[in-house]
Amino acid sequence: MADKRWLRDLNHDPDLVRLAGDDVDELIKSTREELDYADRIMRSGRPQEPEYSAPQSYRQELFQPKIPDIYADWTQEEEEPEEPIKPPKKRMAAGWRVLIYVLSVLAASVLLAFAGWHCADDVMALTKPDRSVSITVGENDTMDDIVDTLKANDLIDLPWLFRFYCWFSNAEEKIVPGTYELNNVYDYHALVSGMSGNSNRITRTVTIPEGYSCDQIFTMLEQEGVCRAEDLYEAAANSQFSYDFLQGLPYGKKNRLEGYLFPDTYEFYSVKSEKDNSNVDWTWPDGAVGDDPERVLEKFLDNFQRKFTEEMQASIDTLNQKLTAQMEANGFTSEEIAAGQMDLHKIIIVASLIEKETASVAESSLISSVIYNRLCSKDYPLLQIDATVLYALGEHKETLTAEDLMVDSPYNTRRYPGLPVGPIANPGLASIQAALNPEDTDYFFYALDTDGTHHFSETNQEHEQFLSQLENDTE
Repeated sequence: MADKRWLRDLNHDPDLVRLAGDDVDELIKSTREELDYADRIMRSGRPQEPEYSAPQSYRQELFQPKIPDIYADWTQEEEEPEEPIKPPKKRMAAGWRVLIYVLSVLAASVLLAFAGWHCADDVMALTKPDRSVSITVGENDTMDDIVDTLKANDLIDLPWLFRFYCWFSNAEEKIVPGTYELNNVYDYHALVSGMSGNSNRITRTVTIPEGYSCDQIFTMLEQEGVCRAEDLYEAAANSQFSYDFLQGLPYGKKNRLEGYLFPDTYEFYSVKSEKDNSNVDWTWPDGAVGDDPERVLEKFLDNFQRKFTEEMQASIDTLNQKLTAQMEANGFTSEEIAAGQMDLHKIIIVASLIEKETASVAESSLISSVIYNRLCSKDYPLLQIDATVLYALGEHKETLTAEDLMVDSPYNTRRYPGLPVGPIANPGLASIQAALNPEDTDYFFYALDTDGTHHFSETNQEHEQFLSQLENDTE
């Protein structure tokens, strides 16, 4: 009876009956909605978003799993947003880059050349004014004090370079306290010598005439007490001078520098020492010790480098264009034309011929035209310049014999065609200019007239007629 009573109580519990009825109604409603949704999908052919809400009784919070703390480090980090890609920078055109590179190299070369020239000018006192300065070296003066004194009196421009020279030459051991009369034209060697306590420092001023050969120059320098000729020959033949225009010239020949010892007025320095000169192998009668032979020659070479400008170098190309056209017109082959192109050394050879042949500056370019006309002619392959014969003979003669004219030497232009193997003298600036800028003429001959100038002829017949007339006039 008790069990039946429990069942009866359960069936008549209003809360339980309501709850069961609600559940059934909700279930039926939701089932109908699902069937309607499935029917719409079948008819439309594509899925649609459900337009109903889940029954209230079925709404539950979504499952939100919680990862244990021990695995927290295993979680995937959120990816950082990528930075926007920057557009590539525009590059300068290749042509502009090349141009800037070339200009940079040229600018650096100019700066280096200027720096090198400035250093050489300070060491050799090439362009400094002639100005005497009195300075005093104190008993306790250091080398830095002496350098500062020289700089303050404008005797040097580059203190660091003078310090290096003094270190290299042990000048600090040579300089002694005292008051000295120095000059801006003194090079580093002369400045040190002037402060070395030598009371009789001698300046040798020498003027080299245009057209002198190395033999004549070296003899003159020895006669003037500058340096021994044999020392100059040795230095000229074997010293390694750093000048571009000497590149390619063979060592060992005493006339190696022929053509490049620029004629001018120079000052050299000798020292008459009060100290013992027993360690010096040779002195002049006045007891003076000569200048260093390499330094003497460098003064000539530095002067040549200054005188032969970049504009003159550029003129060689213009001259070659003119000679090429002339040789082409006269039937020269391309190989012959290439061999006949002029360079600086050939220009100096021609200038030395002009220097020895010309009677006055006014006719230098005419002599030059005759030389080039013959070089560009197949009819007159020999220059026939007597000055080359005299150079080959190694002596000066008023009259040349038939045997002299045929001396076997690469300098003899009466025997061998073309230019001699090297310069025969040291030409002046006017002759160099004439070698670069010959007159436009048809002359192939010239002969010395009675007035000391030359008479020019276009043909051999005209030349012979002039010589006959000249012979008759002198009888």
